[in-house]
Amino acid sequence: MKELSSFRQSDLAQGLVNSINRHATKEARFMEFCGSHTVAIMKNGLRQLLPPTLTLTSGPGCPVCVTANEDLDKAIALAKIPGIIVASFGDMIRVPGSSSNLQEAKASGSDVRVVYSPLDALQIARTNPGKPVVFIAVGFETTAPTVAASVLQAKQEGLKNYYILSMHKICPPVIRALLDSGEVNLQGLICPGHVSAVTGAKAWDFIPRDYGISCVVAGFEPLDILQCIDMLSEQAAKGEAKLEIAYRRSVTYEGNLTAQKIMEQVFEPSLTSWRGMGDVPDSGLKLKPEFAAYDAELKFDFDPGPTRIQKGCICGEVLRGVKTPSQCRLFRKICTPLNPVGPCMVSSEGSCSAHYHYGENND
Repeated sequence: MKELSSFRQSDLAQGLVNSINRHATKEARFMEFCGSHTVAIMKNGLRQLLPPTLTLTSGPGCPVCVTANEDLDKAIALAKIPGIIVASFGDMIRVPGSSSNLQEAKASGSDVRVVYSPLDALQIARTNPGKPVVFIAVGFETTAPTVAASVLQAKQEGLKNYYILSMHKICPPVIRALLDSGEVNLQGLICPGHVSAVTGAKAWDFIPRDYGISCVVAGFEPLDILQCIDMLSEQAAKGEAKLEIAYRRSVTYEGNLTAQKIMEQVFEPSLTSWRGMGDVPDSGLKLKPEFAAYDAELKFDFDPGPTRIQKGCICGEVLRGVKTPSQCRLFRKICTPLNPVGPCMVSSEGSCSAHYHYGENND
């Protein structure tokens, strides 16, 4: 357990913990959707600071983790086409598909390169005009605008060798699907700060309106999260369900209108598959018809083969909040960061990775 004295502003932390204890007179379960929140909660031992009436559950807010095997298989199949350069974020390289991963494809001779942004992939396309460059576009609303901007830039420059494989996902539809499933009884949601900076807090209006569940947008410092939990606890104590923002230094109700406009200019909503959730309507992003020339899936002929799910891996159940990593029989035994069986152990934002690094005592 992390002592309150070790917090940057321990007096404020103690005050928030005291306030949470005063408000949390009834049992309540809150879900943090975002993987960055899960890591911050585990790393700082925040669960241990809460009264026994409160339970925190992790949700599907890790874009690498929720990428379905069938999509990973497409990326791997593309990488195996001779002459193609595949550019990807580092986390994706080691995520297992049905039978291999991009790292293994690279070791077998495929030209797979790690980049830090789609603009890096765009530069690779500029410097290799004779080779097609495919960027594996993964992420939520946070990364989609920059990918959209790279497509607009490629069009402006007349680049004919830049493509994307869109695995983008948008969050509100999957939260609705999660709540509709009724698998987890929730009284509150800790809404993602990074996503909300783009979408605006307005994206979560439907949660209290349609489900009677409290929601608060949180930042990522320990004090941010404690403040969010206090606000949720106060709503629960008063029998209220409303949307609040506890991260006002970065999030407004309307969000980043410029980023929204760029994203909407290039992408349109589509059906997509989430690990553990299956197909969720309008929760993906595909290129609009006018940008079809940059769609790798339309440009190249490839066969990803049959989809296979890793035996014994419960990543899907962890992402839905119905199980914890320690309930997986592979956790810490067969599945480790050096030998990950599922993506929740690979990603730096994955629940399994967070539990592995920061201890099962936080379960």
